Amino acid sequence: MTEQSKTVSPEHEYLGAVKSIAYGLQHVLTMYGGIIAPPLIIGTAAGLSPTEIGLLIAAALFVGGLATMLQTLGVKYIGAKLPLVQGVSFAGVATMVAIVTTGGGLQAVYGAVIIASLIGFFLAPYFSKIIRFFPPVVTGCVITVIGLSLLPVAVRWMMGGNSKAPEWGSVENIGIALMTLAIVICLNLTRNLTIRRLSILLAIILGSVFAYAFGFGDFSKVANGVWVQVPSFFAFGLPTFEFTAILAMLIVTLVIMTETTADIIAVGEIIGTDVDAARISNGLRADMLSSAVAPIFGSFMQSAFAQNVGLVAITGVKSRFVVAAGGMILVVLGLLPIMGRLIAAIPVPVLGGAGLVLFGTVAASGIRTLAKIDYNEQKNLIIVATAIAAGMIPIIDHSFYANFPKWVQTLFHSGISSTCLMAVILNLLFNHLNFLKAHTPINSKPAADTQH
Repeated sequence: MTEQSKTVSPEHEYLGAVKSIAYGLQHVLTMYGGIIAPPLIIGTAAGLSPTEIGLLIAAALFVGGLATMLQTLGVKYIGAKLPLVQGVSFAGVATMVAIVTTGGGLQAVYGAVIIASLIGFFLAPYFSKIIRFFPPVVTGCVITVIGLSLLPVAVRWMMGGNSKAPEWGSVENIGIALMTLAIVICLNLTRNLTIRRLSILLAIILGSVFAYAFGFGDFSKVANGVWVQVPSFFAFGLPTFEFTAILAMLIVTLVIMTETTADIIAVGEIIGTDVDAARISNGLRADMLSSAVAPIFGSFMQSAFAQNVGLVAITGVKSRFVVAAGGMILVVLGLLPIMGRLIAAIPVPVLGGAGLVLFGTVAASGIRTLAKIDYNEQKNLIIVATAIAAGMIPIIDHSFYANFPKWVQTLFHSGISSTCLMAVILNLLFNHLNFLKAHTPINSKPAADTQH
């Protein structure tokens, strides 16, 4: 190891073009299902044709790639320069579907996203100052629940991805997923560091080959349709600006900013680099600028993808240039629909087997952070127990908040935002407002509190 490599922070290390592209492709395969799902759901709700939905998906890939490159490479005051993959946020899907189905249409969605994102962009410096309220007792809870909230996605992938399909939950689907999981484990038993780092990508490729050999996966339609397509500006019409739609998306924006802040802190913990208010502010600006530009190309609000935080943890590849290469691949996929169709043909159970390890790794990283906490302090135990339990509520039952106002449903639909809010509030009560000091016995020796 050279003297220079010792002084370079892990996220700034450049691994070379070949390795960056290979590891970047691994990131793309990990988040591909997540990035195409929102436009698919919103397009279906809007009554678009399959061809038009294809345009939405291509736009999501293209904009996600540009947003990822902006976040990882950065310019002055914009971009966290951390290995964070960007894509269409799930947090706003329900709200955007509601806007589409209540008469506003896609144009109202695009208008609301533009205005809400611009407001979020100017709020970023103020929002980032909440970093002082994110000690290990808070970040540990959030990172743990990020992983736990993603596990149901992996389980659904293992079962086939489509609950209405006849083969949903079949022994064959779950068998393919478990086989892929076994490949990941076997590859991580090797002594070759490169193979271990590429274990997810190699497992997905090998799993797909085995699945295809047993009659799973249809690659026959990959060559059908156009091969090259450039996203057009405002393909679905010029945006319209409706107050109620903007207000609804502004709430979503605050939730996304909270989740992105948590992801920035999480990836900082994993790679062992400093994350301060300025870096969070730069990351949020990249998020919001990408979101404001996205409607021009026909896409939606962007945010950091939590599942890729798990990939950083399990592979140990911490370079932001790797993720930037993944962003370049996403841009190419947005321009080359044939490549998108190839990746889309990968059997979903294969992704499920790999996802089980990935998402579990995120939870394990959170548990590692929680291990730093002094549980002899009962207040820390209460914070962790309550915050994680609150985050599990929407994961266990999505209908829990169904009878609450829309803004409550939007705020607490995600286990990540639920945990984040609960942990921050409890940390304020116990560690900043110090309500417990009045109840401390006079003759007791105060414990050293390093959690705030």
